[in-house]
Amino acid sequence: MSHAFDAASAASETPKAEEARVPGLLGVIDRTTRRLNHLILVLGGVALVAACLVLSYSVLIRYVLHEPTEWQDETAVFLIVGATFLSAAGVQAKRGHVAIEALTGLLPPGVNRVRLVLVDVVGLAFVTFFAWKSWSLFHEAWVDGQISQSTWGPPLWIPYLLMSAGMSLLALQFVLQIAEAVLYGPRAAGWAKPKIGLGADINRDLHDRPDVTPEGPDPMGTTTGQTTGRTTATAPIRPVTTTGGKA
Repeated sequence: MSHAFDAASAASETPKAEEARVPGLLGVIDRTTRRLNHLILVLGGVALVAACLVLSYSVLIRYVLHEPTEWQDETAVFLIVGATFLSAAGVQAKRGHVAIEALTGLLPPGVNRVRLVLVDVVGLAFVTFFAWKSWSLFHEAWVDGQISQSTWGPPLWIPYLLMSAGMSLLALQFVLQIAEAVLYGPRAAGWAKPKIGLGADINRDLHDRPDVTPEGPDPMGTTTGQTTGRTTATAPIRPVTTTGGKA
């Protein structure tokens, strides 16, 4: 089982001009969604910090100053819900969700490439259903004026809207990556140089830092060129080098 954020991603990145992974209209959409996802991820981090501050304030007020509170808990929950759901598309763009790789090393490269597309299709189906139900709950809460059962009583359309928007963005990200994978191959859709088995790490530093790129077989074999449409052989994975006892 792997996950896109590990110790290797802590290496410094070399700044470079941003380029679309694929050409044409898909490249424009890809670049736009990456910028939007980056903004959301930054705001999600701010929201999590704000939630920590709100909860810390709540503890201080309740247990140190012995004053009643009624808004801190739900405010923190709303911030965490927003950070979680809205950032899901940004994490998917980096293939950062947890992946189980039990079958990766057992399947031939051609089957693995098909499997990657099927995984995204199944993910899209689930996320689309989730988004539809979330929008239904949002509409119901908005029309009926539903509020929380707490003494503060904030409107429930706020968390439902955050869930709906986040799942809709995630569905859009799946659609984009499926289109990229079908037209240009799985690497163009965000599947990068593997670690052990498939590996889902596409952090930019790994592309230019062979000293921190883990070893592992390439289950995708040859892939479709992402800018020319031709089939190209993938570069061999270089082993980890060590300097001064550290990888």
